[in-house]
Formats: sequence, C-alpha cells, structure tokens
Amino acid sequence: MDLPVMPPVKPMLAKLASKIPAGMQYEAKWDGFRAIVFRDGEETEIGSRTGKSLKRYFPELVTALQENLPERCVVDGEIVLTRNGRLDFDALSQRIHPADSRVRKLAAETPVSFVAFDMLALGDDSLMETPLRERRGILQRALRPALDPVFLAPATSDIELARQWFDQFEGAGLDGLVAKAPGLPYRPDQRLMVKVKHERTADCVLAGLRPHKSGEGVGSLLLGLYDESGTLQHVGVCASFTMNRRRELMTELEPLRMADPAEHPWARWQSEEAHMESRMPGAPSRWTGTKDLSWVPLRPERVCEVAYDHMEGDRFRHTTQFRRWRTDRDPRGCTYAQLEEPVSYDLSRMLTDAPETPA
Repeated sequence: MDLPVMPPVKPMLAKLASKIPAGMQYEAKWDGFRAIVFRDGEETEIGSRTGKSLKRYFPELVTALQENLPERCVVDGEIVLTRNGRLDFDALSQRIHPADSRVRKLAAETPVSFVAFDMLALGDDSLMETPLRERRGILQRALRPALDPVFLAPATSDIELARQWFDQFEGAGLDGLVAKAPGLPYRPDQRLMVKVKHERTADCVLAGLRPHKSGEGVGSLLLGLYDESGTLQHVGVCASFTMNRRRELMTELEPLRMADPAEHPWARWQSEEAHMESRMPGAPSRWTGTKDLSWVPLRPERVCEVAYDHMEGDRFRHTTQFRRWRTDRDPRGCTYAQLEEPVSYDLSRMLTDAPETPA
C-alpha cells in the first residue's frame, strides 16, 4: 500500500457542547464503530479509532468498499449495523469475535454498512490541510456512484434543518449532531469538532456499587429499573465522581450494604441462565476481557436521578451522569414506563432523502 496518507491515522474528534453552534457544517452523530478506510487498488485497510485494524471482522464490508470507493483514497466514516430501520449497536458489537468461522457467519446474518463523512486523501493528493468545505465537495463527487451498503453522510449548513435533524434522527437510533467549522483542516486525534447529544433524566433504583480501581471509594453505582413483571433489571451505571465524592459515597452507602447478598434481586448473577432472562451487573463483557466485574449488593431502597442520552434496547447506551438523590421517590415506582421514546424515523429515508451540502 502506497498512499499519500498512510495507516495508522487516529480520527479527528469532537468536544461536547450543550447547544448547536451557528455557522457550521452539521451532520448526524452516528452510533457505530468509527473507522478510517485506506484503499490502494486491491489493498484495503480499515483502521479503528485507536489505529488497530478492523478488517478481519467485516469481510463483507471490505468487498463493498472495493466496489464503491475510488481506487486510491482514504475516507473517514462510521461502520453501522441496521435492523428494522434503526441502528443496532448491540448487534454490531457482536461482530467483534475471535473465531473466523463466527465472523463469517455473522457477516452473512448481520451485514454492516459504511457511512462516509470525510475524505483525507484521493489519488496522489493528501487532503489533510484542505478546508472541510472543499473536502466535502470532493467526497460528494467521489461517492456519487456509491451504492448500498456504502453511503455518503447527509450534511447541511442550514442550522434550522440541523435542529430538525437533531429531533428526527434520534428515532433512527442516532444520538445527536456533530458540527464542523467549514474552514477546518483535518487534525488527527484533536477535539476540534463539536458534538451535541440528547440528554434526558430518569429516576433509577440504586442496587449496588463497584469499588474504585484505586481501592478507595466508589467506582460506579449500579442502576436498576423495574419491568412490567416487577423484576428489577440492571440498566446501566453512573461513574463520574471526584475522588473526594467517591470516598464520601462509600461511607454514605455503607448502611445499605446487604448482610445476606442471597436476598438481593440480582443474587443469581453468577448463573448463566440468569443472564438469559435478565440483564445482570456481573455479566461477562466482550470489551473488558478479564477485567474484574465484582460488585457490592445494596438494599434497593434508594432512588437517584441520572441524566442519559439514549437507550440501547432495555439499557442505557452510555454511562449516565448523577444528578441528585430522590428521597421523595418510592423505588418500586422506578419503571421503564417513565422513559421517553423518540418518534421512529426510518434510517434508509435519512440516508437517501437528506439534502447534500453544495460542493
């Protein structure tokens, strides 16, 4: 492979903002695997956000990229997996598997797509110093002939349309917008873009904690919600605390520690059968490997309000943010019914009907 921009390249990143800034180029914030694709004739590489190769996990995508990208190019984008018109990150995460036979099987059963949103090189020319507005035009022209499963990410400079997208696209499983300055060159691993994410709040049952890796204080709080059958389901964690607050929490929550953990709603978490029925805090994680997932059961008597961006199935997609204790709430009243559901929006419509930013 001999390209003007060679792997590995870390992607340009975004910093969080509370509102959509004016005077920018706006795109959807995709919920998949960030990937930079390098193609040089018959050679193709797919680099992850950390620079490691994703190529072996997505053989069907390698074929699609060969068929739809220019012969020599470097493209920044997102690998996504859709089901029933929505992004499905859970299904996408299952594609990372060490066994080649399993990889091939999943490639046939749950194929992925690639959504391109930036061009870093084309032919013999590096575009790293080229302003975004020009890179976008080059990308549009290069991908105009592309067919499913390779797509050009919708983009607009109209802030009113961006606000509309912010509300609508969530129904397709996306979690906000990314705003980029039109004159911005490409800067790997620098947070020069802006991301605006949805935020909602939910009242959750505090059902356990994990100690901090330092051995001092609370590492994360384990959250639960009651389902329709009255079962307390593990829905996620909140973990952003100062070290002082972590130590305070450990002392504050000590009276809730259960003398007999066997009476806890999640006492069966070590049983594989239990994981088939419910989400448990001790579930094995494909991303953490041998990381210690031990936890301290607490009596499910306290309620906390947390902020979250969106749900992935029946759990919080990302780590939540602690807002306050809700001493006025009965834990049994903390159910899934309180969660706001975005209006459904077909992802295929988004990718095919959205306007292009003028080249």
